[in-house]
Amino acid sequence: MTITSPHLGSPSSAWTDARLLYALEEVVETELNRHLKVAKDWMPHEYVPWSDARNFPGLFEDGEAWEKEQSKVTEIGRIALVVNLLTEDNLPSYHHEIASLFGRDGAWGTWVHRWTAEEGRHGIVMRDYLLASRAVDPDKLEAFRMAHMSEGFESDNRHSMLHSVAYVAFQELATRVSHRNTGHQSGDPVCDRMLARIATDENLHMVFYRNLLKAAFELAPDLTMQAVRDVIVNFRMPGHGMPGFERAAAQMAIGEVYNMRIHHDDVLQPVLRHLKVMEIDGLGPEGLKAQEELGMFMGGLDAEALKFDEKLAARKARMAARAKA
Repeated sequence: MTITSPHLGSPSSAWTDARLLYALEEVVETELNRHLKVAKDWMPHEYVPWSDARNFPGLFEDGEAWEKEQSKVTEIGRIALVVNLLTEDNLPSYHHEIASLFGRDGAWGTWVHRWTAEEGRHGIVMRDYLLASRAVDPDKLEAFRMAHMSEGFESDNRHSMLHSVAYVAFQELATRVSHRNTGHQSGDPVCDRMLARIATDENLHMVFYRNLLKAAFELAPDLTMQAVRDVIVNFRMPGHGMPGFERAAAQMAIGEVYNMRIHHDDVLQPVLRHLKVMEIDGLGPEGLKAQEELGMFMGGLDAEALKFDEKLAARKARMAARAKA
């Protein structure tokens, strides 16, 4: 069946996942080539403080048991690093999800494998850093990894290619922000440099998907608007199923690694503004409804973030007062 030209658009009923994948193939190839030109290869081992490493108990007679005081990493840095690493650990499941959805052939397949290879470096360097610097209990970290990966991962958006593209456009930026803020809060310049390197990759991944989302808006504006609304309203980070995630997320929110204000200001709004999502006109009834609902949701999220800001400021004031007492 003939696919409508991307420049002419297509009725919502005509767009299936298969047709969208085919219609976006040229855009994917363009974005892949752009990505490969700007992405810089880097060596994970160059970011790890190997001279700080020493044996743990086990096969080595000189093994030294882990203690929290052995590392300069702050408590919030330690919590966020574990959450971020466990999220990266589920890469096999993520690869399966996107390879099944986007395919393994052509430009789509090349991107899927390249993205997986780049993401793999993140888990490698983070784990090596954590063990070499003794930032976390290695036994607990491995227990968490086994528990988390044994549960597997299923994306909330696996039912739809458009929803998946919309999700990763925001999620890659969320991951970039989380890594960067973790580095800032870690108390260790070596950790900060490592996470800044990872964040650069995540930002490039965001740009790839953001540009793909832009093309999807041009192809199927109504369906894409509905997908963006659904993704934003129901957004969850991919690590939500890991052990102790809710408590860790609350601590990261208070520690200003990732919270509602950051989510609204530094993740959702930049992508929405860049794509001018709230300014898109010519939408049909369903697209217009989705746009209006998205605007209402963002307004509500901003109000909730303001309440959080006020509570956080009050908490800081109490802590400052106690410190002076």
